[in-house]
Amino acid sequence: KLSARKIRAGSAISIKPISVEGSKRIVKFAFEYALKNSRRKVTAVHKANIMKCTDGLFLEVARDVAKSYSVKVEFEERIVDNMCMQLVQKPEDYDVLVTPNLYGDIISDLSAGLVGGLGVAPGANIGEGAAVFEPTHGSAPKYKGMDRANPTAIILSSVLMLRYIGEAASADRLEKAVAAVIKEAKFVTYDLKNDRNDHTAVGTSRMADAIIDNIKKSK
Repeated sequence: KLSARKIRAGSAISIKPISVEGSKRIVKFAFEYALKNSRRKVTAVHKANIMKCTDGLFLEVARDVAKSYSVKVEFEERIVDNMCMQLVQKPEDYDVLVTPNLYGDIISDLSAGLVGGLGVAPGANIGEGAAVFEPTHGSAPKYKGMDRANPTAIILSSVLMLRYIGEAASADRLEKAVAAVIKEAKFVTYDLKNDRNDHTAVGTSRMADAIIDNIKKSK
């Protein structure tokens, strides 16, 4: 039923299409990812209390798909604003989140902030026939040629790629090397120092070399 309300003159209107097919595909992917990576729970993030038609559809599909995995993977729902608060206060309570694009974009940056910033946040864009792996922050062109950007995000994106193509052992070695260098905190970029003005911070290439050296030592 159409609302009798009138839209104020000078207003802008956005259209938000959400389909059954698209929702089913991403929710199923989340559950399959959980199974493949031994994750315990999938949380559907939405705003169905306000966006009743679009997010309501997404949530309805998520509930339906969850029934097929109920024995192996736990399922729960969270409204997006509450989800943001929960991630800040109790991130350990969550595992795999599945959400429409807008909320995922917001939550991914919030989550990156919880673990050290965009410089350490990898990204994966996985479709039915192809996959692209890149840092959450993108190409960061303003740092081009400055030897200053944190290489962790692109390297961890490579870890995701290795896992995707079935090279789990190589992925584990690379991930452990990154963790070791960050833990040592000697050859890391400025954003990983307690003081961002720390003169002992190194550049992109030196941190990458430290990670390579760690891999060689682990052979």
